[in-house]
Amino acid sequence: MIIQTLESSIREKIRKSRRMVFLRDDFAALGGYDQVGRVLRKLEAQGRLVRIGKGLYAKARMNRITGKPMIAAPGGFDQAAKEALSRLGVQWEPASAEKAYQAGHAQIPARVVVKVKGPFHRQIVYGKHYLSIERYSS
Repeated sequence: MIIQTLESSIREKIRKSRRMVFLRDDFAALGGYDQVGRVLRKLEAQGRLVRIGKGLYAKARMNRITGKPMIAAPGGFDQAAKEALSRLGVQWEPASAEKAYQAGHAQIPARVVVKVKGPFHRQIVYGKHYLSIERYSS
């Protein structure tokens, strides 16, 4: 009989998942709140995860140039931030600048900007990248 540690269980769940963003609650069934927190911090220190917000983690991979962990999502921080909003159940849509770019009328937006409907007060940040939020005008 093979005994799995909490760390190996969480690592396996991350490896098998197609998701790029994880909530702390995704691992609640595997162990206690404090135990899961310790394992997530350890995986972050190992470079397997990066923290992008309170209770939000993204899959990471090592940057070949700097040797530091970076977000593994194909779209980088933009994709991870949008997936995080969806995972949190927030209603959002691309902001006006991104819509104009997609229509071919403007330059590439420099940072991720989304319109959020309803209350949302979290920060989604990784390094110098941050999610800018516009509110729907009533």
